[in-house]
Amino acid sequence: MMKMQIGVLAFLVALSAIESGIASPNTVPAFLWSPHLQAGNGGMDEAVNYQVMSAKDLVDSVFTQGGWSNILCSEKKVEHPVVDVALVFIGRELLSSDVSSKRNSEPSLVNTLNGLFTASNFSLAFPYIAAPEEERMESLLLSGLKQACPHNVGVSNIVLSDSCFVEDGTIQKLSDLQSFKDHLLSRKETRKEGETDLVVLCSEGSGSNSQSGQSHSERESISELVSSVEQSGSKYTALYVSDPYWYTSYKTLQRFLAESGTGNSTVGVATTCDELCKFKSSLLEGILVGIVFLLILISGLCCMAGIDTPTRFETPQDS
Repeated sequence: MMKMQIGVLAFLVALSAIESGIASPNTVPAFLWSPHLQAGNGGMDEAVNYQVMSAKDLVDSVFTQGGWSNILCSEKKVEHPVVDVALVFIGRELLSSDVSSKRNSEPSLVNTLNGLFTASNFSLAFPYIAAPEEERMESLLLSGLKQACPHNVGVSNIVLSDSCFVEDGTIQKLSDLQSFKDHLLSRKETRKEGETDLVVLCSEGSGSNSQSGQSHSERESISELVSSVEQSGSKYTALYVSDPYWYTSYKTLQRFLAESGTGNSTVGVATTCDELCKFKSSLLEGILVGIVFLLILISGLCCMAGIDTPTRFETPQDS
């Protein structure tokens, strides 16, 4: 009971700090929790890091303060590993300002994260993460994993969703939420003692459909996947971090290319040229043609002015 009260206090402190105006429009929140980790596995039981840090620094903190290097790196593992699965949820919707209770645009998602965060034995909150604009969060995570485990990654199985963008073609990818559930269930039967799986689920954003045609919100994906892990009896640690900026620019470009390829237009955008449009185009065409002829005229006059001929000619002498 005391653990839960402290966890609730830590989460509320993080929310109050965000609400006080410290957060900028370019920062996103991140939450790390586990019902099975203890302070001895690395870091404090509950903590809130108020520093504005880069996404790379967040990954470093997850492996150091969060103890993931001791969990995932085979050369650093304890004799009896405390978790079987490391879950990573990369969202596309939350900003630091959205977590505020007064300006909460995703109350169900925040409430779900609040419940998981406060009910855990170990939790870390990072309210102000500078969202990466050049590199995806999943790529930074895998790079941090290789850096933390230079000799041997030690992860027996890495699985990503199709919506995650990574250049490594050897990593297994799954298409939908049900595939993740089936994978976790099968790994429960085949996982050897001492092995830890890394499961990364990248949200496709609100309004996106999976290949199976079913749409899942971030809250539903997190709740169902965590419930699936708990029902299987596996021990886990989880990280939620938002990465909305790359998603926004990528989906805008993707939608534009799709509409251009199919000939569809965005609703409310005119695709025909009316009388005013024709007048403007004709006027612009006339101006451009006039400029060309004016340049030709000026060039001709300059050439004629440059011709140097004698003003009078001597009369020929009679022989």
